[in-house]
Amino acid sequence: MDPKSIPSNAPEHCPGTESEAAGKSDACSGCANQDVCASGATKLPDPSIPLITSRMTTVKRKILVLSGKGGVGKSTFTAQLAWAFAADEDVQTGIMDVDICGPSIPTILGIASEQVHASSSGWSPVYVQDNLGVMSVGFMLPSSRDAVMWRGPKKNGLISQFLKDVDWGDLDYLLVDTPPGTSDEHLTVVQYLKEAGIDGAVLITTPQEVALQDVRREIDFCRKVGINIIGLVENMSGFVCPNCKTESQIFKPSTGGGKRLAKETNIEFLGAVPLDPRIGKSADYGVSFLDEYPDSPATQAYLDIIERIKEIVDKS
Repeated sequence: MDPKSIPSNAPEHCPGTESEAAGKSDACSGCANQDVCASGATKLPDPSIPLITSRMTTVKRKILVLSGKGGVGKSTFTAQLAWAFAADEDVQTGIMDVDICGPSIPTILGIASEQVHASSSGWSPVYVQDNLGVMSVGFMLPSSRDAVMWRGPKKNGLISQFLKDVDWGDLDYLLVDTPPGTSDEHLTVVQYLKEAGIDGAVLITTPQEVALQDVRREIDFCRKVGINIIGLVENMSGFVCPNCKTESQIFKPSTGGGKRLAKETNIEFLGAVPLDPRIGKSADYGVSFLDEYPDSPATQAYLDIIERIKEIVDKS
């Protein structure tokens, strides 16, 4: 958000004149500008949007990876999806990590110690390999232990910079790893990419009802803002023993799991990925699970799901 959109005499928690909450939030009570803000007279088109739309002309497909709650393996899935796309040397892939307060993508991809560099054409992504680039706030922190304590406007400003200032070059796929829930970051990405177009969203859940409840809200969010839902992935769908390869349930799907939810909400069930402890190990060491453990049932599940995502997106 442009700092000029916050009046100099605004209260400390001013949502900003461009916000939907302008003039309506509790912080606006008693502010001299409340009536003007609430009327909508202060809202002007965001000047960043044409710049973002121009920058995104070189990106063929834009896919959001969403989850209703944290801890369901969303970022890990994003990384595996990117590695699978980039396995084809002719496919250029990028990941934009907009999980501002929990940027785990650099660690999962083994590039946490790297830094972003600027050039005449903008910020340069950090490259895992020649055809896989990444942009994350994690590259900008002095230490991986540093907390990101930002209010909404600052988060929105960074996402705007990622979209308009990063020189992605020609990309076949841009994967956007989002934080859990439906908050500022999600609305900002949708707003800024509205003209450039979003090809769809992949939703990640685990089998238990507490996760499915939050995914229902995510489905509702996508439908309200007009994002096409590519499908639903059920992570941690069972436990695979690395030695005997047998599978057992850790999170029992007491209400039918992701497959039933997909049927109830009329979206495609892309598949289920069993929990293999080596997935976590691969993420800790920043290596591709698909390459390291091709014999795992989880690897085959990932590959089947990823192939289906490519089919759906490439047809759209």
